[in-house]
Amino acid sequence: MAVPLIELIGVAKSFDSGRTHALYGVSLTIEAGGFIALVGSSGSGKTTAMKMINRLLEPDRGQVRFEGQEVGSLDAPTFRRRIGYVFQGIGLFPHMTIAENIAITPQLLRWPAPDIEARVMELLDLVELPRSYAVRFPHALSGGQRQRAGVARAIAARPRVMLMDEPFGALDPVTRDALGNAYRALHDRLGMTTVMVTHDVQEAVLLADRIVVMSAGRIVADDTPGALLAGHVSTEVSSLMAMPRRQAERIRTLLESSGREVPRQPAHG
Repeated sequence: MAVPLIELIGVAKSFDSGRTHALYGVSLTIEAGGFIALVGSSGSGKTTAMKMINRLLEPDRGQVRFEGQEVGSLDAPTFRRRIGYVFQGIGLFPHMTIAENIAITPQLLRWPAPDIEARVMELLDLVELPRSYAVRFPHALSGGQRQRAGVARAIAARPRVMLMDEPFGALDPVTRDALGNAYRALHDRLGMTTVMVTHDVQEAVLLADRIVVMSAGRIVADDTPGALLAGHVSTEVSSLMAMPRRQAERIRTLLESSGREVPRQPAHG
């Protein structure tokens, strides 16, 4: 039987000297190649759970395993270079060009300079940024372009896993939708494993293969988008997953009341 790529086993975490509990014995298995969305209200524990994977946070109890090996036994900086990480606002270094930002991890891994240069150009193509942007500084790019550069930086060293914490939350809706679709295509093309934290249930439904719903530090649902949209025994989960349907119905009502034809949307998955 194949070993799961990532496992959280009975992971608990608290802050403020134990006064604030973020996770209560969370267990989660993630297979290679999956696209997992962690959703839930603020304070549900989704970001804390994700940060356990690359040791940005250490569990108080329980284990986190990568390919069967407990990550606590690994050198944290070396291990993190094997995992891409993208977050809202992306954090590109403003004093570095886009090429220099993308090249950071390959340089830390001591790749030969010609290999790094070739990889930067390859990545600009992958994230659909003109190669001429390599010499630009982050302030000269739009928010969506900076986020694309951030994705390129995160996958520069060919990580098997990508962690994304509200990666598109600061973008306008049109750019957010386009970039989400572009990233999903990139995930499929490169065969990556993605764990994405988002508060946007519609985004989770449209992008992920599997949705993990968290509430008050616990996992309360874990299934495919289709299964969760069809209903759940938990009223909390059902209400959360009904949001995309309610939004779609409101749009349909508005279109019908205006006499416009309702466009048909292709099914996901």
